Amino acid sequence: MKKELKAERQQKIFNKWEAHSIIELVLASALALIVGAGGGYYVRKQQAEGAIGSAEEEARRIVEKAEAAGEARKKEAVLEAKEEIHQMRQSLDKDTKERKADLARQERRLQQKEENLDRKLETLEKKEEALIAKDASLEEERSRAAEMHEKQKAELERISKLTTEEAKAMLMAEAEEEMRHEKAMMIKEYEQQAKDEADKRARDIVSQAIQRCAADQVAETTVSVVALPNDEMKGRIIGREGRNIRALETLTGIDLIIDDTPEAVILSGFDPVRREIARIALEKLITDGRIHPARIEEMVDKAKREVDQRIKEAGEQATFDTGVHGLHPELVRLLGRLRYRTSYGQNVLNHSIEVAQLAGVMAAELGVDVALAKRGGLLHDIGKAIDHENDGTHVTIGADIARKHRESPEVINAIAAHHGDEEATTVEAVLVAAADAISAARPGARRESLETYLKRLTRLEEIAKSFDGVDNCYAIQAGREVRIMVKPDKVDDVASIALAHDIVKKIEAELEYPGQIKATVIRETRVVDYAK
Repeated sequence: MKKELKAERQQKIFNKWEAHSIIELVLASALALIVGAGGGYYVRKQQAEGAIGSAEEEARRIVEKAEAAGEARKKEAVLEAKEEIHQMRQSLDKDTKERKADLARQERRLQQKEENLDRKLETLEKKEEALIAKDASLEEERSRAAEMHEKQKAELERISKLTTEEAKAMLMAEAEEEMRHEKAMMIKEYEQQAKDEADKRARDIVSQAIQRCAADQVAETTVSVVALPNDEMKGRIIGREGRNIRALETLTGIDLIIDDTPEAVILSGFDPVRREIARIALEKLITDGRIHPARIEEMVDKAKREVDQRIKEAGEQATFDTGVHGLHPELVRLLGRLRYRTSYGQNVLNHSIEVAQLAGVMAAELGVDVALAKRGGLLHDIGKAIDHENDGTHVTIGADIARKHRESPEVINAIAAHHGDEEATTVEAVLVAAADAISAARPGARRESLETYLKRLTRLEEIAKSFDGVDNCYAIQAGREVRIMVKPDKVDDVASIALAHDIVKKIEAELEYPGQIKATVIRETRVVDYAK
Protein backbone atom coordinates (compact mmCIF):
# COMPACT_ATOMS: atom_id res chain seq x y z
CA MET A 1 0.00 0.00 0.00
CA LYS A 2 2.91 2.34 0.77
CA LYS A 3 4.38 1.64 -2.69
CA GLU A 4 1.04 2.44 -4.35
CA LEU A 5 0.78 5.70 -2.34
CA LYS A 6 4.35 6.58 -3.32
CA ALA A 7 3.72 5.83 -7.00
CA GLU A 8 0.52 7.89 -6.95
CA ARG A 9 2.29 10.86 -5.41
CA GLN A 10 5.12 10.54 -7.91
CA GLN A 11 2.62 10.45 -10.77
CA LYS A 12 0.93 13.64 -9.45
CA ILE A 13 4.29 15.37 -9.16
CA PHE A 14 5.23 14.19 -12.61
CA ASN A 15 1.96 15.47 -14.05
CA LYS A 16 2.56 18.87 -12.41
CA TRP A 17 6.09 18.92 -13.69
CA GLU A 18 4.93 17.94 -17.15
CA ALA A 19 2.60 20.93 -17.29
CA HIS A 20 5.40 23.27 -16.24
CA SER A 21 7.69 21.57 -18.76
CA ILE A 22 5.33 22.28 -21.60
CA ILE A 23 5.30 25.97 -20.73
CA GLU A 24 9.03 26.02 -20.35
CA LEU A 25 9.35 24.12 -23.61
CA VAL A 26 7.42 26.81 -25.41
CA LEU A 27 9.66 29.43 -23.87
CA ALA A 28 12.71 27.37 -24.62
CA SER A 29 11.58 26.96 -28.19
CA ALA A 30 11.30 30.71 -28.51
CA LEU A 31 14.71 31.06 -26.92
CA ALA A 32 16.06 28.34 -29.11
CA LEU A 33 15.23 30.38 -32.10
CA ILE A 34 17.48 33.07 -30.65
CA VAL A 35 20.20 31.09 -28.82
CA GLY A 36 20.11 27.96 -30.81
CA ALA A 37 19.15 24.41 -30.67
CA GLY A 38 22.12 23.14 -28.70
CA GLY A 39 21.90 25.49 -25.74
CA GLY A 40 18.12 24.96 -25.37
CA TYR A 41 18.49 21.22 -25.20
CA TYR A 42 21.08 21.39 -22.41
CA VAL A 43 19.04 23.74 -20.26
CA ARG A 44 15.85 21.63 -20.59
CA LYS A 45 17.69 18.49 -19.57
CA GLN A 46 19.10 20.11 -16.40
CA GLN A 47 15.70 21.48 -15.32
CA ALA A 48 13.98 18.13 -15.81
CA GLU A 49 16.53 16.28 -13.69
CA GLY A 50 16.20 18.86 -10.87
CA ALA A 51 12.34 18.60 -10.79
CA ILE A 52 12.45 14.78 -10.64
CA GLY A 53 14.83 14.86 -7.69
CA SER A 54 12.64 17.33 -5.74
CA ALA A 55 9.52 15.21 -6.33
CA GLU A 56 11.21 12.03 -5.13
CA GLU A 57 12.38 13.78 -1.95
CA GLU A 58 8.87 15.17 -1.21
CA ALA A 59 7.28 11.74 -1.74
CA ARG A 60 9.78 10.16 0.66
CA ARG A 61 8.99 12.71 3.41
CA ILE A 62 5.23 12.15 3.03
CA VAL A 63 5.62 8.36 3.27
CA GLU A 64 7.75 8.61 6.40
CA LYS A 65 5.32 11.02 8.04
CA ALA A 66 2.37 8.66 7.28
CA GLU A 67 4.24 5.69 8.74
CA ALA A 68 4.98 7.68 11.96
CA ALA A 69 1.31 8.77 12.31
CA GLY A 70 0.07 5.18 11.82
CA GLU A 71 2.45 3.86 14.46
CA ALA A 72 1.28 6.53 16.96
CA ARG A 73 -2.37 5.71 16.28
CA LYS A 74 -1.67 2.03 16.79
CA LYS A 75 -0.05 2.68 20.17
CA GLU A 76 -2.98 4.96 21.20
CA ALA A 77 -5.56 2.25 20.27
CA VAL A 78 -3.64 -0.34 22.29
CA LEU A 79 -3.61 1.99 25.33
CA GLU A 80 -7.38 2.67 25.04
CA ALA A 81 -8.11 -1.06 24.83
CA LYS A 82 -6.01 -1.73 27.91
CA GLU A 83 -7.78 1.10 29.82
CA GLU A 84 -11.22 -0.27 28.87
CA ILE A 85 -10.24 -3.78 29.94
CA HIS A 86 -9.02 -2.38 33.26
CA GLN A 87 -12.32 -0.51 33.87
CA MET A 88 -14.40 -3.58 32.99
CA ARG A 89 -12.33 -5.64 35.39
CA GLN A 90 -12.89 -3.07 38.17
CA SER A 91 -16.68 -2.99 37.52
CA LEU A 92 -16.82 -6.79 37.58
CA ASP A 93 -14.91 -6.88 40.85
CA LYS A 94 -17.28 -4.30 42.35
CA ASP A 95 -20.41 -6.24 41.27
CA THR A 96 -18.91 -9.44 42.64
CA LYS A 97 -18.21 -7.79 46.00
CA GLU A 98 -21.79 -6.38 46.18
CA ARG A 99 -23.32 -9.77 45.36
CA LYS A 100 -21.18 -11.40 48.01
CA ALA A 101 -22.30 -8.72 50.53
CA ASP A 102 -25.99 -9.27 49.62
CA LEU A 103 -25.60 -13.01 49.99
CA ALA A 104 -23.95 -12.49 53.35
CA ARG A 105 -26.80 -10.22 54.54
CA GLN A 106 -29.45 -12.67 53.34
CA GLU A 107 -27.64 -15.49 55.07
CA ARG A 108 -27.57 -13.47 58.32
CA ARG A 109 -31.32 -12.69 58.03
CA LEU A 110 -32.16 -16.32 57.41
CA GLN A 111 -30.06 -17.30 60.36
CA GLN A 112 -31.85 -14.72 62.54
CA LYS A 113 -35.27 -15.93 61.36
CA GLU A 114 -34.29 -19.49 62.10
CA GLU A 115 -33.20 -18.48 65.59
CA ASN A 116 -36.50 -16.57 66.12
CA LEU A 117 -38.51 -19.57 64.97
CA ASP A 118 -36.58 -21.80 67.34
CA ARG A 119 -37.28 -19.41 70.22
CA LYS A 120 -40.99 -19.19 69.32
CA LEU A 121 -41.23 -22.95 69.05
CA GLU A 122 -39.63 -23.28 72.44
CA THR A 123 -42.05 -20.68 73.88
CA LEU A 124 -45.05 -22.50 72.36
CA GLU A 125 -43.88 -25.78 73.81
CA LYS A 126 -43.61 -24.16 77.25
CA LYS A 127 -47.10 -22.63 76.88
CA GLU A 128 -48.49 -25.98 75.80
CA GLU A 129 -47.01 -27.64 78.84
CA ALA A 130 -48.45 -24.85 81.04
CA LEU A 131 -51.90 -25.25 79.44
CA ILE A 132 -51.83 -28.99 79.96
CA ALA A 133 -50.94 -28.45 83.59
CA LYS A 134 -53.64 -25.77 83.93
CA ASP A 135 -56.22 -28.04 82.29
CA ALA A 136 -55.42 -30.77 84.77
CA SER A 137 -55.75 -28.25 87.61
CA LEU A 138 -59.08 -27.03 86.24
CA GLU A 139 -60.35 -30.56 85.99
CA GLU A 140 -59.56 -31.03 89.63
CA GLU A 141 -61.29 -27.73 90.45
CA ARG A 142 -64.36 -28.84 88.48
CA SER A 143 -64.49 -32.06 90.39
CA ARG A 144 -64.25 -30.23 93.71
CA ALA A 145 -66.85 -27.64 92.53
CA ALA A 146 -69.23 -30.43 91.51
CA GLU A 147 -68.84 -32.09 94.89
CA MET A 148 -69.36 -28.74 96.64
CA HIS A 149 -72.41 -28.05 94.43
CA GLU A 150 -73.96 -31.36 95.40
CA LYS A 151 -73.31 -30.64 99.05
CA GLN A 152 -74.82 -27.12 98.77
CA LYS A 153 -77.78 -28.52 96.86
CA ALA A 154 -78.41 -31.08 99.58
CA GLU A 155 -78.03 -28.38 102.26
CA LEU A 156 -80.45 -26.06 100.45
CA GLU A 157 -82.99 -28.87 100.13
CA ARG A 158 -82.63 -29.52 103.84
CA ILE A 159 -83.00 -25.83 104.80
CA SER A 160 -85.83 -25.00 102.37
CA LYS A 161 -87.56 -28.32 102.93
CA LEU A 162 -88.05 -28.48 99.13
CA THR A 163 -86.70 -30.96 96.65
CA THR A 164 -85.03 -29.86 93.43
CA GLU A 165 -88.09 -30.74 91.40
CA GLU A 166 -90.35 -28.76 93.73
CA ALA A 167 -88.04 -25.73 93.51
CA LYS A 168 -88.02 -25.98 89.70
CA ALA A 169 -91.80 -26.12 89.62
CA MET A 170 -91.99 -23.03 91.86
CA LEU A 171 -89.55 -21.09 89.64
CA MET A 172 -91.41 -22.14 86.51
CA ALA A 173 -94.67 -20.92 88.01
CA GLU A 174 -93.13 -17.53 88.86
CA ALA A 175 -91.57 -17.27 85.39
CA GLU A 176 -94.88 -18.18 83.80
CA GLU A 177 -96.64 -15.47 85.78
CA GLU A 178 -94.01 -12.92 84.77
CA MET A 179 -94.24 -13.97 81.11
CA ARG A 180 -98.02 -13.70 81.28
CA HIS A 181 -97.68 -10.10 82.50
CA GLU A 182 -95.16 -9.23 79.78
CA LYS A 183 -97.40 -10.89 77.20
CA ALA A 184 -100.30 -8.74 78.32
CA MET A 185 -98.14 -5.61 78.05
CA MET A 186 -97.04 -6.59 74.52
CA ILE A 187 -100.62 -7.30 73.50
CA LYS A 188 -101.62 -3.87 74.78
CA GLU A 189 -98.76 -2.26 72.87
CA TYR A 190 -99.68 -4.09 69.67
CA GLU A 191 -103.30 -3.10 70.10
CA GLN A 192 -102.24 0.53 70.47
CA GLN A 193 -100.12 0.28 67.34
CA ALA A 194 -103.03 -1.27 65.47
CA LYS A 195 -105.26 1.59 66.58
CA ASP A 196 -102.70 4.15 65.42
CA GLU A 197 -102.39 2.42 62.05
CA ALA A 198 -106.17 2.21 61.78
CA ASP A 199 -106.50 5.94 62.49
CA LYS A 200 -103.88 6.75 59.88
CA ARG A 201 -105.53 4.46 57.33
CA ALA A 202 -108.91 6.02 58.08
CA ARG A 203 -107.52 9.51 57.51
CA ASP A 204 -106.04 8.40 54.17
CA ILE A 205 -109.36 6.92 53.08
CA VAL A 206 -111.24 10.09 54.06
CA SER A 207 -108.73 12.25 52.19
CA GLN A 208 -109.28 10.17 49.05
CA ALA A 209 -113.03 10.36 49.46
CA ILE A 210 -112.91 14.15 49.77
CA GLN A 211 -111.75 14.48 46.16
CA ARG A 212 -114.04 11.76 44.81
CA CYS A 213 -117.34 12.56 46.43
CA ALA A 214 -119.01 15.84 47.39
CA ALA A 215 -120.82 15.08 50.65
CA ASP A 216 -122.11 17.25 53.42
CA GLN A 217 -119.40 16.32 55.90
CA VAL A 218 -116.65 17.44 53.51
CA ALA A 219 -118.43 20.32 51.81
CA GLU A 220 -115.93 22.88 53.06
CA THR A 221 -113.14 21.37 50.96
CA THR A 222 -115.08 20.63 47.78
CA VAL A 223 -116.92 23.90 47.17
CA SER A 224 -116.06 27.32 45.79
CA VAL A 225 -117.92 30.52 46.53
CA VAL A 226 -118.47 33.22 43.89
CA ALA A 227 -119.37 36.68 45.14
CA LEU A 228 -122.26 38.48 43.40
CA PRO A 229 -122.65 42.25 43.06
CA ASN A 230 -126.30 41.96 44.17
CA ASP A 231 -129.02 39.36 44.74
CA GLU A 232 -130.69 40.30 41.44
CA MET A 233 -127.81 38.55 39.67
CA LYS A 234 -129.02 35.20 41.07
CA GLY A 235 -132.14 35.37 38.90
CA ARG A 236 -130.12 36.19 35.81
CA ILE A 237 -127.82 33.24 36.52
CA ILE A 238 -130.82 30.92 36.83
CA GLY A 239 -132.41 32.30 33.65
CA ARG A 240 -135.83 31.70 32.17
CA GLU A 241 -137.09 28.34 33.40
CA GLY A 242 -133.57 27.61 34.67
CA ARG A 243 -131.98 27.37 31.20
CA ASN A 244 -128.86 29.37 32.13
CA ILE A 245 -128.02 27.36 35.24
CA ARG A 246 -128.69 24.08 33.39
CA ALA A 247 -126.38 25.12 30.56
CA LEU A 248 -123.64 26.08 32.99
CA GLU A 249 -123.96 22.85 34.96
CA THR A 250 -124.03 20.76 31.78
CA LEU A 251 -120.97 22.42 30.26
CA THR A 252 -118.84 22.38 33.44
CA GLY A 253 -120.14 19.30 35.28
CA ILE A 254 -120.42 21.38 38.47
CA ASP A 255 -123.49 21.90 40.64
CA LEU A 256 -124.53 25.52 41.31
CA ILE A 257 -126.15 26.03 44.70
CA ILE A 258 -128.19 29.23 44.81
CA ASP A 259 -129.77 29.57 48.24
CA ASP A 260 -130.53 32.32 50.73
CA THR A 261 -126.88 33.19 51.20
CA PRO A 262 -126.71 36.90 50.38
CA GLU A 263 -124.75 37.92 47.29
CA ALA A 264 -123.04 34.54 46.84
CA VAL A 265 -123.32 31.44 44.67
CA ILE A 266 -121.78 28.15 45.77
CA LEU A 267 -120.09 25.86 43.22
CA SER A 268 -119.98 22.22 44.35
CA GLY A 269 -118.04 19.42 42.67
CA PHE A 270 -115.42 16.79 43.40
CA ASP A 271 -113.20 17.78 40.44
CA PRO A 272 -111.19 20.88 41.44
CA VAL A 273 -110.25 21.70 37.82
CA ARG A 274 -113.87 21.68 36.68
CA ARG A 275 -114.80 23.74 39.72
CA GLU A 276 -112.13 26.29 38.83
CA ILE A 277 -113.36 26.44 35.20
CA ALA A 278 -116.92 27.02 36.44
CA ARG A 279 -115.77 29.73 38.85
CA ILE A 280 -113.80 31.62 36.18
CA ALA A 281 -116.64 31.30 33.64
CA LEU A 282 -119.22 32.52 36.13
CA GLU A 283 -117.08 35.47 37.18
CA LYS A 284 -116.59 36.42 33.51
CA LEU A 285 -120.36 36.18 32.89
CA ILE A 286 -121.11 38.34 35.92
CA THR A 287 -118.57 40.93 34.77
CA ASP A 288 -119.88 40.86 31.18
CA GLY A 289 -123.54 40.98 32.21
CA ARG A 290 -124.79 39.06 29.16
CA ILE A 291 -125.92 35.71 30.51
CA HIS A 292 -127.55 33.29 28.05
CA PRO A 293 -126.69 29.74 26.86
CA ALA A 294 -124.60 30.83 23.85
CA ARG A 295 -122.62 33.32 25.93
CA ILE A 296 -122.22 30.72 28.70
CA GLU A 297 -120.76 28.23 26.20
CA GLU A 298 -118.33 30.86 24.93
CA MET A 299 -117.21 31.85 28.41
CA VAL A 300 -116.78 28.22 29.48
CA ASP A 301 -114.53 27.63 26.45
CA LYS A 302 -112.46 30.69 27.34
CA ALA A 303 -112.27 29.57 30.97
CA LYS A 304 -111.08 26.09 29.88
CA ARG A 305 -108.33 27.59 27.74
CA GLU A 306 -107.34 29.92 30.58
CA VAL A 307 -107.24 27.09 33.12
CA ASP A 308 -105.27 24.87 30.72
CA GLN A 309 -102.74 27.68 30.29
CA ARG A 310 -102.53 28.16 34.07
CA ILE A 311 -102.06 24.41 34.53
CA LYS A 312 -99.27 24.34 31.96
CA GLU A 313 -97.54 27.35 33.53
CA ALA A 314 -97.89 25.89 37.03
CA GLY A 315 -96.34 22.59 35.90
CA GLU A 316 -93.46 24.35 34.12
CA GLN A 317 -92.84 26.57 37.13
CA ALA A 318 -92.75 23.51 39.41
CA THR A 319 -90.12 21.83 37.23
CA PHE A 320 -88.13 25.07 37.15
CA ASP A 321 -88.29 25.53 40.94
CA THR A 322 -87.09 21.99 41.62
CA GLY A 323 -84.58 21.75 38.77
CA VAL A 324 -86.25 18.65 37.28
CA HIS A 325 -86.03 18.77 33.49
CA GLY A 326 -86.83 16.47 30.58
CA LEU A 327 -90.34 15.54 31.73
CA HIS A 328 -92.94 14.48 29.19
CA PRO A 329 -95.35 17.37 28.37
CA GLU A 330 -98.28 15.28 29.65
CA LEU A 331 -96.52 14.83 33.01
CA VAL A 332 -95.93 18.58 33.18
CA ARG A 333 -99.66 19.15 32.53
CA LEU A 334 -100.64 16.66 35.23
CA LEU A 335 -98.29 18.41 37.65
CA GLY A 336 -100.07 21.66 36.90
CA ARG A 337 -103.44 20.02 37.70
CA LEU A 338 -102.16 19.34 41.20
CA ARG A 339 -102.35 23.09 41.79
CA TYR A 340 -106.11 22.65 42.17
CA ARG A 341 -105.84 19.50 44.30
CA THR A 342 -105.72 19.55 48.10
CA SER A 343 -105.13 16.90 50.75
CA TYR A 344 -106.17 17.75 54.32
CA GLY A 345 -106.11 21.38 53.23
CA GLN A 346 -102.52 21.09 51.92
CA ASN A 347 -101.98 22.07 48.29
CA VAL A 348 -100.66 18.94 46.56
CA LEU A 349 -98.46 20.80 44.04
CA ASN A 350 -96.76 22.79 46.81
CA HIS A 351 -96.45 19.56 48.78
CA SER A 352 -94.81 17.81 45.77
CA ILE A 353 -92.33 20.67 45.31
CA GLU A 354 -91.50 20.56 49.02
CA VAL A 355 -91.01 16.78 48.93
CA ALA A 356 -88.69 17.11 45.91
CA GLN A 357 -86.58 19.74 47.67
CA LEU A 358 -86.43 17.77 50.94
CA ALA A 359 -85.48 14.56 49.12
CA GLY A 360 -82.81 16.44 47.15
CA VAL A 361 -81.28 17.90 50.30
CA MET A 362 -81.17 14.51 52.05
CA ALA A 363 -79.76 12.84 48.92
CA ALA A 364 -77.01 15.45 48.75
CA GLU A 365 -76.15 14.84 52.41
CA LEU A 366 -75.97 11.08 51.83
CA GLY A 367 -74.06 11.37 48.57
CA VAL A 368 -76.64 9.60 46.38
CA ASP A 369 -78.35 10.69 43.13
CA VAL A 370 -79.85 14.13 43.84
CA ALA A 371 -81.55 14.42 40.43
CA LEU A 372 -83.27 11.03 40.85
CA ALA A 373 -84.46 11.89 44.38
CA LYS A 374 -85.90 15.23 43.20
CA ARG A 375 -87.60 13.63 40.20
CA GLY A 376 -89.20 10.92 42.35
CA GLY A 377 -90.28 13.50 44.95
CA LEU A 378 -91.89 15.79 42.38
CA LEU A 379 -93.80 12.95 40.70
CA HIS A 380 -94.67 10.88 43.79
CA ASP A 381 -98.28 12.21 43.99
CA ILE A 382 -98.85 12.59 40.22
CA GLY A 383 -101.65 10.04 40.44
CA LYS A 384 -103.75 12.47 42.51
CA ALA A 385 -104.23 14.62 39.39
CA ILE A 386 -106.63 12.05 37.89
CA ASP A 387 -107.45 9.67 40.76
CA HIS A 388 -111.12 10.75 40.66
CA GLU A 389 -111.28 9.70 37.00
CA ASN A 390 -109.66 6.26 37.40
CA ASP A 391 -110.05 3.28 39.70
CA GLY A 392 -107.30 2.48 42.18
CA THR A 393 -105.17 4.37 44.65
CA HIS A 394 -103.18 7.42 43.63
CA VAL A 395 -100.00 5.37 44.14
CA THR A 396 -101.01 2.76 41.57
CA ILE A 397 -102.33 5.38 39.16
CA GLY A 398 -99.14 7.46 39.51
CA ALA A 399 -96.89 4.45 38.88
CA ASP A 400 -98.93 3.54 35.77
CA ILE A 401 -98.70 7.11 34.45
CA ALA A 402 -94.91 7.21 34.97
CA ARG A 403 -94.54 3.82 33.30
CA LYS A 404 -96.70 4.96 30.37
CA HIS A 405 -94.50 8.01 29.79
CA ARG A 406 -91.32 5.91 30.02
CA GLU A 407 -89.90 7.15 33.29
CA SER A 408 -86.99 5.14 34.70
CA PRO A 409 -87.67 2.07 36.90
CA GLU A 410 -86.09 3.94 39.86
CA VAL A 411 -88.61 6.81 39.58
CA ILE A 412 -91.51 4.36 39.20
CA ASN A 413 -90.36 2.50 42.33
CA ALA A 414 -90.11 5.79 44.27
CA ILE A 415 -93.74 6.60 43.32
CA ALA A 416 -95.01 3.10 44.11
CA ALA A 417 -93.14 2.76 47.42
CA HIS A 418 -93.73 6.16 49.05
CA HIS A 419 -96.71 4.76 51.02
CA GLY A 420 -95.27 1.26 51.46
CA ASP A 421 -97.38 -0.37 48.73
CA GLU A 422 -94.16 -1.77 47.28
CA GLU A 423 -90.74 -2.42 48.74
CA ALA A 424 -88.24 0.37 48.09
CA THR A 425 -85.37 -0.89 45.93
CA THR A 426 -83.21 2.25 46.02
CA VAL A 427 -82.02 4.70 48.64
CA GLU A 428 -83.70 7.51 46.70
CA ALA A 429 -87.10 5.79 47.03
CA VAL A 430 -86.65 5.61 50.81
CA LEU A 431 -85.73 9.31 50.87
CA VAL A 432 -88.86 10.21 48.88
CA ALA A 433 -91.04 8.33 51.40
CA ALA A 434 -89.28 10.07 54.30
CA ALA A 435 -89.62 13.50 52.65
CA ASP A 436 -93.33 12.85 52.03
CA ALA A 437 -93.84 12.01 55.70
CA ILE A 438 -91.88 15.10 56.79
CA SER A 439 -93.82 17.45 54.53
CA ALA A 440 -97.20 16.05 55.58
CA ALA A 441 -96.50 15.63 59.30
CA ARG A 442 -94.85 18.93 60.17
CA PRO A 443 -97.03 21.14 62.44
CA GLY A 444 -99.27 23.43 60.42
CA ALA A 445 -98.87 21.60 57.12
CA ARG A 446 -102.34 20.05 57.28
CA ARG A 447 -105.42 21.14 59.15
CA GLU A 448 -106.01 17.88 60.93
CA SER A 449 -102.35 17.56 61.93
CA LEU A 450 -102.33 21.09 63.32
CA GLU A 451 -105.51 20.53 65.34
CA THR A 452 -104.20 17.26 66.76
CA TYR A 453 -100.88 18.92 67.59
CA LEU A 454 -102.53 21.80 69.46
CA LYS A 455 -104.86 19.46 71.33
CA ARG A 456 -101.91 17.31 72.39
CA LEU A 457 -99.98 20.30 73.75
CA THR A 458 -103.03 21.58 75.63
CA ARG A 459 -103.76 18.14 77.11
CA LEU A 460 -100.09 17.73 78.09
CA GLU A 461 -100.16 20.91 80.15
CA GLU A 462 -103.53 19.96 81.67
CA ILE A 463 -102.18 16.61 82.85
CA ALA A 464 -99.17 18.26 84.50
CA LYS A 465 -101.33 20.92 86.24
CA SER A 466 -103.70 18.30 87.62
CA PHE A 467 -101.23 17.30 90.38
CA ASP A 468 -101.07 19.02 93.76
CA GLY A 469 -98.14 21.33 94.38
CA VAL A 470 -97.70 22.28 90.71
CA ASP A 471 -97.37 26.02 90.31
CA ASN A 472 -97.10 26.22 86.50
CA CYS A 473 -96.02 24.15 83.51
CA TYR A 474 -95.04 24.66 79.88
CA ALA A 475 -94.97 22.26 76.93
CA ILE A 476 -91.83 22.94 74.86
CA GLN A 477 -89.79 21.30 72.05
CA ALA A 478 -92.95 20.81 69.94
CA GLY A 479 -94.51 18.72 72.71
CA ARG A 480 -91.50 16.50 73.28
CA GLU A 481 -90.82 17.98 76.72
CA VAL A 482 -92.91 19.43 79.54
CA ARG A 483 -91.37 21.54 82.31
CA ILE A 484 -93.21 21.65 85.64
CA MET A 485 -92.53 24.36 88.23
CA VAL A 486 -93.60 23.24 91.71
CA LYS A 487 -94.21 25.14 94.95
CA PRO A 488 -91.14 24.58 97.14
CA ASP A 489 -93.10 24.77 100.38
CA LYS A 490 -95.42 21.94 99.32
CA VAL A 491 -93.11 19.66 97.28
CA ASP A 492 -89.67 18.73 98.60
CA ASP A 493 -86.78 17.12 96.70
CA VAL A 494 -87.91 13.56 97.40
CA ALA A 495 -91.49 14.34 96.42
CA SER A 496 -90.25 15.92 93.16
CA ILE A 497 -88.91 12.53 92.06
CA ALA A 498 -92.22 10.83 92.80
CA LEU A 499 -94.14 13.67 91.10
CA ALA A 500 -92.15 13.34 87.87
CA HIS A 501 -92.77 9.58 87.87
CA ASP A 502 -96.53 10.02 88.45
CA ILE A 503 -96.83 12.65 85.70
CA VAL A 504 -95.04 10.38 83.22
CA LYS A 505 -97.31 7.45 84.07
CA LYS A 506 -100.43 9.57 83.59
CA ILE A 507 -99.13 10.90 80.24
CA GLU A 508 -98.53 7.33 79.07
CA ALA A 509 -102.03 6.28 80.12
CA GLU A 510 -104.06 9.22 78.77
CA LEU A 511 -102.15 10.76 75.85
CA GLU A 512 -101.29 9.54 72.35
CA TYR A 513 -98.00 10.91 71.01
CA PRO A 514 -95.12 9.95 68.71
CA GLY A 515 -91.72 9.13 70.19
CA GLN A 516 -91.25 10.07 73.85
CA ILE A 517 -92.02 13.01 76.14
CA LYS A 518 -89.56 14.27 78.73
CA ALA A 519 -90.98 15.52 82.04
CA THR A 520 -88.74 17.92 84.00
CA VAL A 521 -89.77 18.96 87.52
CA ILE A 522 -88.15 22.21 88.69
CA ARG A 523 -88.10 23.14 92.37
CA GLU A 524 -86.54 26.44 93.37
CA THR A 525 -86.20 27.94 96.82
CA ARG A 526 -85.22 31.59 97.18
CA VAL A 527 -84.26 33.12 100.50
CA VAL A 528 -84.01 36.93 100.66
CA ASP A 529 -82.87 39.01 103.61
CA TYR A 530 -81.66 42.57 104.05
CA ALA A 531 -78.74 43.92 106.05
CA LYS A 532 -79.61 47.18 107.84
